[in-house]
Amino acid sequence: MEVFYADAPDTPTTLPKPIPKRLRDGLQMLLQSIYPDADQSMLLEQAVAAFWPEEEQPKRRGRAPANTLWNEQDSYIITYGNTFLNGEHKPLDLLYDFLHTRLKDIATGVHILPYFPYTSDDGFAITDYYAVDSGLGAWEDIGRIAQDFRLMSDLVINHCSSQSTFFNEYLLGHEPYDKFFFEASPDDDLSMVVRPRAHALLRPVETANGTKHVWCTFSHDQVDFDFSNPEVLFEFLRILRFHISKGVQTLRLDAIAFLWKEVGSPSIHLRQTHEIVRLIRLLADYTREPLVLLTETNVPNTENLSYFGNRNEAHMVYNFSLPPLLLHALLHGTSKHLNTWQMSMPPAQLGCAYFNFTASHDGIGMRPAEGLLSEDDIERVIETVQQFGGLLSMRKMPDGTTRPYEINIALIDALKGTVDGVDEWTIERFLCSQIIAMGLEGIPGFYIHSLLGTGNDHDGVEKTGHNRAINRHRWHYPDLLEQLDDPSTTHARVFTALTQTLKTRSKQAAFHPNATQFTLQLGEQFFGFWRQSIDRSQSIFAIHNMTNETVSIPVMSLNLIGGESWSDLISGEDISAIGGEIEFTPYQCRWITN
Repeated sequence: MEVFYADAPDTPTTLPKPIPKRLRDGLQMLLQSIYPDADQSMLLEQAVAAFWPEEEQPKRRGRAPANTLWNEQDSYIITYGNTFLNGEHKPLDLLYDFLHTRLKDIATGVHILPYFPYTSDDGFAITDYYAVDSGLGAWEDIGRIAQDFRLMSDLVINHCSSQSTFFNEYLLGHEPYDKFFFEASPDDDLSMVVRPRAHALLRPVETANGTKHVWCTFSHDQVDFDFSNPEVLFEFLRILRFHISKGVQTLRLDAIAFLWKEVGSPSIHLRQTHEIVRLIRLLADYTREPLVLLTETNVPNTENLSYFGNRNEAHMVYNFSLPPLLLHALLHGTSKHLNTWQMSMPPAQLGCAYFNFTASHDGIGMRPAEGLLSEDDIERVIETVQQFGGLLSMRKMPDGTTRPYEINIALIDALKGTVDGVDEWTIERFLCSQIIAMGLEGIPGFYIHSLLGTGNDHDGVEKTGHNRAINRHRWHYPDLLEQLDDPSTTHARVFTALTQTLKTRSKQAAFHPNATQFTLQLGEQFFGFWRQSIDRSQSIFAIHNMTNETVSIPVMSLNLIGGESWSDLISGEDISAIGGEIEFTPYQCRWITN
């Protein structure tokens, strides 16, 4: 059941269509704050026309913040459009087949990483936001997937390809594109700029208006837009409306933290960036199709959480600190830092949720571990995973030095041992990491190569010259199916265990993304938390052995309510509420419920 704001009747304006007063007032306030020197009535008219063109109309009442956009059945699969290839069918056809034959009743959503034409960064340097990469398929293939799965799509809003139509028009000096990209001077003080990369920030280019230096946060093929020009915002509102019409229901705002730039500032998390997120959220609240916003901000924990705003920015934020803390815990066999962080995490506000993941197409970001792990802890993690075949990407600091930005490795290989070296518990340790993500407050997302137990692709790194390719393997589809149909393979063991556990999870009210969570104090060998359903009818004690040893906890430490029947949902064992101990084999996970 959706919850709506009460709204005044539509207010007469000069706008081409009636607009609810709350929406109009909200848009006016935000546009005036972002663009104080512009014609405000014109801005409002252009914003409405961009997002609701022609016959499109906003809802009469906006959605109020409420926990009704998701439930315990929800989870996402994260994948590239061409993860599966066979040389005969379109990659999106193969993805459709895999989703329908292997995941139809298991996952509810799919995040297809950028499926647009591009020139670099595996899709994140887009040349055309209105087209599907012909090497993948067409819009009809995207629409077919969106009919049965909640489609998450990337709005790569910070930058586009240097070979895009937008940038070519900029080089030619054609309006309005001649003011679409952020320019600076090599003489400007850019020492405060927060950088995710180590290359030179400015790229000189020859334009019809002379030599210009354009701002490139991520690479010189990815040129940053200038959102101080409202025409850029309006173009992205048109892009967003077009994507919604193609079935997008969850919008990932890629690299959103870097959106607004100001010379002489850090150019990250600026006020105008948050206000543009609020503006998109306000529009989403009035779309006829439910639209969920997810912000991608690979930054320290407090900065990341700021994108919830006051329940008026992102619906979901990535739980970016979870991957490095979880990796540290399982490599060291201690939940100390993971536990401390989890105890400090606030419950998501009404209408908001955490997006829990353990690995991504990029890698395991180390910035979100800042302030949570010591420099020595971070260095030990890096040294360990490098022994397991991992690579390291750096970022440039204001003083010109570099620091670790992310670890590039397939997660199953990152967990092939501990700080003491490789051991025989790889699969158990890896499954433990995934089951923790399933149980935590929030909505779980599973990168396809974690779901499949895919290892490091060093050949991909060698072919592309990019570290991130290590975890972007392209499967020959018949080979993958053969592996999954052989129960003795690592891929089959991982996939079967995870999909069966996800099925179990989807039936538990205590795993609603906003169900109560309380961190348990069971000692460093365990990571545990208690979940209780919103209606208080179900409790689950989610407990995970973080070590490669068999260990036990006293039943009394859980305060199980006597007189009720308790059982472990994962193993199926009955658990006595009266005395005794509960044994955990290495990396065993239990969901003990009434």
